[in-house]
Amino acid sequence: MNINRQIAEELNIKETQVAAVVKLVDEGNTIPFIARYRKEKHGALNDEQLRNLHERLVYLRNLQEKKEQVLASIEEQGKLTPELKKQIEDAMTQVVVDDLYRPYRPKRRTRATIAKEKGLEGLANIILLQQADSIEEEAKAYVVIEADDDSKIVATIDDAIAGAKDIIAESIADEPDYRFYIRKATADEGKIVSSAKNPDEKSVYENYYEFDEAIKKIAGYRILAINRGEKEKFLTVKIEAPEERIIRYLEKQIIKKENSDSAKYLKEAIEDSYSRLIAPSIEREIRNDLTEKAEDGAIKVFGKNLTQLLMQPPIAGRVVLGWDPAFRTGCKLAVVDETGKVLDTVVVYPTMPQNKVAETKKIVKAMIDKYNISLISVGNGTASRESEMIIVDMLKEINKPVQYVITNEAGASVYSASKLATEEFPKFDVGQRSAVSIARRLQDPLAELVKIDPKSIGVGQYQHDMNQKKLADQLNGVVEDCVNNVGVDLNTASASLLEYVSGVSKPIAKNIVAYREENGKFKNRKQLLKVAKLGPKAFEQCAGFMRISDGDNPLDGTSVHPESYEAAEKLLDKLGYSKDDIKGGLVGLSLLAKDKAKIASELGIGEITLKDIIKELEKPGRDPREELPKPVLRTDVLEMKDLTEGMILKGTVRNVIDFGAFVDIGVHQDGLVHVSKLTDKKFVKHPLEVVSVGDVVEVKVLAVDMEKKRIQLSMIL
Repeated sequence: MNINRQIAEELNIKETQVAAVVKLVDEGNTIPFIARYRKEKHGALNDEQLRNLHERLVYLRNLQEKKEQVLASIEEQGKLTPELKKQIEDAMTQVVVDDLYRPYRPKRRTRATIAKEKGLEGLANIILLQQADSIEEEAKAYVVIEADDDSKIVATIDDAIAGAKDIIAESIADEPDYRFYIRKATADEGKIVSSAKNPDEKSVYENYYEFDEAIKKIAGYRILAINRGEKEKFLTVKIEAPEERIIRYLEKQIIKKENSDSAKYLKEAIEDSYSRLIAPSIEREIRNDLTEKAEDGAIKVFGKNLTQLLMQPPIAGRVVLGWDPAFRTGCKLAVVDETGKVLDTVVVYPTMPQNKVAETKKIVKAMIDKYNISLISVGNGTASRESEMIIVDMLKEINKPVQYVITNEAGASVYSASKLATEEFPKFDVGQRSAVSIARRLQDPLAELVKIDPKSIGVGQYQHDMNQKKLADQLNGVVEDCVNNVGVDLNTASASLLEYVSGVSKPIAKNIVAYREENGKFKNRKQLLKVAKLGPKAFEQCAGFMRISDGDNPLDGTSVHPESYEAAEKLLDKLGYSKDDIKGGLVGLSLLAKDKAKIASELGIGEITLKDIIKELEKPGRDPREELPKPVLRTDVLEMKDLTEGMILKGTVRNVIDFGAFVDIGVHQDGLVHVSKLTDKKFVKHPLEVVSVGDVVEVKVLAVDMEKKRIQLSMIL
């Protein structure tokens, strides 16, 4: 198999591009580094294309390895024919390889192997040849009344025929062509059916108590819901296949002659083979395939949501009060300055059962005055609604322009109880750490959220039901791409943030922080080579993503890679600038460098690299997050009971799933915009075509169910 050609066809890119990326990956380069600094070699493929390419490369290399193992095993048995070898070499999936290997795979003891041990293979062949006048007469020769080994005894004619049928049934089940046909027929025409184990029992799976849908049409989120319902013992699930058509197909393939006696036994063997051996196996395969595709789809959505969440624009330059709401244990507050440094923490008790509202207002007002707080970040967990009402009431009583925002606190409790949080704030309790996290999420969502396991951030569906390794790999890739896309400040970044930088491992990230603490701020990127365990290869991979503002070299504050400094300096000199002119941004540089092909040739770099350098020098250290919508800041409160049908509101998209989007409209309970209500301008296959996490959208209230706490919204106004 030509892996490069296969990937090129699948991803609709050139084979030379695939070959270049494969070479770069094999040389130990990371995806972010390849995406940003090796565009010339692979023709400017983006992060997503490169990740997909890498995923397929790993799969196809594993498939190739599997094929080699299978071929070696069959050859060792002396059964490898040129036709079989070609079939295995041409196979494009592990399932096909497994089907072809099935007849040759060492088997555990089955009914067929026991029958073969009794010497009944000859009788099975007689039945298959369909020439004997009487199978019962033929079977007499295989009856063994006495034997040295009791396991060799075949007591009756019926026993002999039953054993022969077991051998035939297994040979039918092992035939790859039959399995290909049956799998396709089941996938094309079959249905997945679920029913309630106890129809009277109430559960969230009631939609699936009497449910069936065509296998080829069923949505991924339904598969995941059914799987969970089955796992929790609410549902019984099965695949309904076109059984009659499959049996007729098998009979047509196997019964070639008009011999009623043989035909009778062959039909029995066919039905036994299908119901006992083939159908359960195919059902498992199809359900595994449906689950894998559903998981892949859900993981992809999770990844897109996580990207949008991590890339939310920071609210810089403001002192923030983080408010972690609670009832009995009190609300934990933390004041964080513009740089993220914790200035103060306190616990207040404005909610049930203490209800110390006046005291809380007095404390918070004093903190606002003392620290010049202009923004309050309120977690959206328990007691959030009650806290919000107190905050709004208080804001009306003060003469300062203070706003608040409801912040998604998913994962804050996970972080606050983690080893990392304990190391960062050894003297704080979990509530204080959580309040700090809620405040910092507004100031720099990316820097704060990288401290939390991506699975705990709460922007997916059914994440605990899927392949955890695959999910973790995908989400770590997303975080890595986001961190490297934004870049990090080498002198302020935490070890948690640094470890996601291209080429930087956890130990190296800790060593960078340790070096900084010991030697003071980094003055230039070259100093990285003095960090323990950070060698030339790691430096090459990470240097371009590390920023140093006010360092020795203004280029260190940009995403221009040190390997291109010479070219960048020559470019500046050619256009009449010096390095010091970079700091304010050289707007219009692109217009001055008119003949880019000629300039690139003169500088000894590629044209794509030249364009990237110019773009960076025009706006040095540009933060791609600045272009995204800011969070909705509020000064007044809205309750669910205030909502009326037809009301138009502004909200923030909190989560995107297969069947719609959940939007925070400021009433503590997120409302659902069903996929059919996202737009009337086009057919929407998936909500991600229209909305992303963090989008600020206008919605209309369609219905409010106070009892079930459900809000139906529409973006079609």
